Amino acid sequence: MTGDLKSKRLIVLKGWLFLLTALLAAAGLVLRAPEWRTAVLVGGLAWASARFYYFLFYVLENYVDPSLRYAGALDQLKALLRRRKK
Repeated sequence: MTGDLKSKRLIVLKGWLFLLTALLAAAGLVLRAPEWRTAVLVGGLAWASARFYYFLFYVLENYVDPSLRYAGALDQLKALLRRRKK
């Protein structure tokens, strides 16, 4: 069963679940190595990952090439590999 998620409530719930997952992962890493360096590195990882995602799915489409619309990172990677083969 595949397809786009249509329910606004489920889309919002999915967003909150992503946030919860990220917070639990960050807490797990900091608890495993409770040092300020670990917390700073986890924060840097979260910030850089969010900025990269923004770059992939907003900046490229709106500032580089409007035809660069993808359903996700794997879809985008497949398209890039197809372009390289041509």
